[in-house]
Order: sequence, then structure tokens, then C-alpha cells
Amino acid sequence: MKEKVGAPKTSLNELPRISDRITFIYVEHAKINRHDSAITVIDSRGTVKIPVAIIGALLLGPGTDVSHRAIELIGEMGTSVLWVGERGVRNYAHGRALSHSTKLLEQQAKLVSNKRTRLEVARKMYQMRFPGEDVSKLTMQQLRGREGARVRNVYRQNSRKYNVEWTHRAYNVENFEDGSVINQALSAANVSLYGLVHSIVAALGLSPGLGFVHTGHDLSFVYDIADLYKAEITVPTAFQIASEYSKDDEIGKMTRLKMRDKFFDGSLSAKIVSDLQYLLEIDKDDQILIESFGLWDDKEQLVEYGVNYTEDT
Repeated sequence: MKEKVGAPKTSLNELPRISDRITFIYVEHAKINRHDSAITVIDSRGTVKIPVAIIGALLLGPGTDVSHRAIELIGEMGTSVLWVGERGVRNYAHGRALSHSTKLLEQQAKLVSNKRTRLEVARKMYQMRFPGEDVSKLTMQQLRGREGARVRNVYRQNSRKYNVEWTHRAYNVENFEDGSVINQALSAANVSLYGLVHSIVAALGLSPGLGFVHTGHDLSFVYDIADLYKAEITVPTAFQIASEYSKDDEIGKMTRLKMRDKFFDGSLSAKIVSDLQYLLEIDKDDQILIESFGLWDDKEQLVEYGVNYTEDT
């Protein structure tokens, strides 16, 4: 019998919890390889080594070459991979993330397959956007109308706050540069949020396509969840960018950096995990509370982090 060499594959519960990960990294015009438990990103400016287990989602833009060994590691570490368009504003394809249990997926499928329970979950999603109001008796048509009015009001408020002219949401998916600064910023901010939500949905073993409000798209559930946070996260960020930069600037890049700063402390990731389990009515005993967060070690797999190690420890 052939003896296995190296450390066993890391299990899901040994991986850094989602809220402790750097939400996303966008790479374009670079080569990605593997070095031990990290990926190396090589471009015209040099080489950067990144531990994969700290990344929630890796966005691969145009001109990116990635090795099979790098993808193998990325998959083992539960990091989502998305192949995106220039500046990360279009999602072409995505890779499977690490998930061993179908418990949450089965619950999602059960709720979305029944008209009554699907409506209940959809109402809960809308209720989260209207705190203090009772929307339990409203039809989906009424809820969409209320939501439309709320979103238009959010745009108007931010337009006044940041002194940015606003007319309507308009963008050309084939030509990012064709849009106004505010529309470019909104597109880039929304895609960044979609990347974060998608990485969490995939990591929890849920289906990105089984939406309760949105339907018929492979990212319907991602759009459902992302819509819960746009008014507080992406819209203000986009209007702030539009107030500080012009069309001569790299709006996509500036927006992604601002969104990364918004995501950095992990509070939004933790909230998304909590909200997902609330919406899907996950029993307290079954809720995911992954507290293991360590440093990779070639002999012990994971060791405690936050410790000032010496060479002999």
C-alpha cells in the first residue's frame, strides 16, 4: 500500500471563518502560480505571494493566466474563483467552492420550491429593508413597488448629500466606459458586493441560482442577498467616488478599493452569514459558527494565530 505523503487535506471546519477573510482580490494581466499554501501573482511590477486561505473570492480579469496547481489549491481552501470582465464588472464563470454538507442547500431548495414558504422568505427579505413596518400582508407586486420607491429615494438622498447629479440608472454591459461616472461607480460597487455575497453563498454550500425574489438567473440568490445591503453599502460608496473623481480617472479601480475598505473588518461578512441563516430558518443547533482561525503549518496543519512565534516553536 502506497504511503501518503504530506499533510491531509484541510477540512472545512479548519479553514479560517468567512468573516476573517479578505473578501476579494482582483487580478488582471498577470500569471498566477502556486507556492506551498500560497499563490504567486506575477505581473510587470513584480511578484506578490498571497496565502489562499485568507481570500474569500479571487476575481480573474482579462489577460490572466492561472496554473492548474493554483486552481487546485484555491479549490481546496474554499476560495471562490470568478472569471470576470475588464475592471471586474462582468461575471463570465465561476469555480466550485469547498462545501461538504448539503444541509443548508436542502433547506434552501425546500423553501424555494413551495409557493407559501417562498413568499414568506421573500417577505422577510423586504421586511429587513423596512424596519418598524409590517409588510406581512403585502403581495409581491406591492412589495416591489415599495422597494422601487425606497431605492429611488436612496438615490436622491445620496445625490443631495454628495452633490452629484442623478437622473437614472443606466449602463452598457458591453462598454463600461460609456456610462457616467456615477453609473460606472455603481456598476463596479455592485459587482464587488456580488463577489462577496457569492463567495459566502458558495462557501456555505448554498445554490447561487435558487433565488426567492429574483429568478431564472444562475446568480438569482446572490442578487437577492446583495440587494439587502446596497442602500447602506454600494450606493453611498458610488456617490462618494463620483464626488471625488472624474471620467479621466480609473473609476472601476477606485470603487473596488473603496469597497474593499468597507469589507475589510469582516462585519458585513458576518452579518451576511447571520442573515442567510435567519432567512432560511436554520435551527440554532445547526447554525454555522466556525471559530477556528489559525496559521498553516506543514507538520501540524494549523497552529494558533496571534502568537509571537520564535524559530523553535
